[in-house]
Amino acid sequence: MVWQLDARAQGAVVYFGSAHKDYYLWNAAARIQARLGLQNAFAFELMATSACAPIALRVGRDLLASDPHLHYVLLVGASRESTVVDYGNPRSRFAFSFADGAAAALLQRGAGHRVLESAFLTDGSFADDVFVPAGGTVHPASHDTVERRMHFLDVRDPADLKRRLDPVSLDRFVFVVEEALHRSGHSLSDLDFLAVLHVKRSMHEQILSALGLEPDQSVYLDTYGHMSAVDPLVALWEGERQGRLRPGHLAVALSAGTGYTWAATAIRW
Repeated sequence: MVWQLDARAQGAVVYFGSAHKDYYLWNAAARIQARLGLQNAFAFELMATSACAPIALRVGRDLLASDPHLHYVLLVGASRESTVVDYGNPRSRFAFSFADGAAAALLQRGAGHRVLESAFLTDGSFADDVFVPAGGTVHPASHDTVERRMHFLDVRDPADLKRRLDPVSLDRFVFVVEEALHRSGHSLSDLDFLAVLHVKRSMHEQILSALGLEPDQSVYLDTYGHMSAVDPLVALWEGERQGRLRPGHLAVALSAGTGYTWAATAIRW
């Protein structure tokens, strides 16, 4: 897709992708702004692990709504978290489907598609379950942390995480979708397409069933893998490309990320 964008216009560049980037303590949004020559755009980052795409859509919409001087908001997400997966660590097997990818969305007034309302839910009791143990302030990088392979994604206690997460996850996916639709003046019966993050197939099917959707009202990203926060934008693109998402359809971008946050944003396509 080719975008028409005046590089001299005032705007914003928002990076919402993985925190695992080219460099540590580095602003990827500023690099993107410079590489694109958007000299009158300010740049910043959002971080909500895999849940960030619906949040970025909401933040971008609200920036345009609150600041008449802004002409656009460019949302950019990327992930290369496959490089921090230790395939020899069975505790991190949930990450074995991780993949690399990037996507962007340009928000402008009157552009056609409309970003509607959102719903988010965070349960911080999961905050310390999934992380890269070393490289931060708790365990600064050292010969010891490298030798102990502490610079890869790990799960503190997979059995305990499953025990606590499984009973609530599906209900919270459904809750944020229903709430985003309700705030947009709609209900589940109005939903035409779900752009959801990549999860195991059984969970994908459970989400569709709980929302009363058919398989052709979504796309399963098995040819891609899980690209952290990038997934919902790729699902929207694939949905349109495959003819499952058409002009006038009501869609929801749905995701969840470790921490744990569930996020949904409704879109009139």
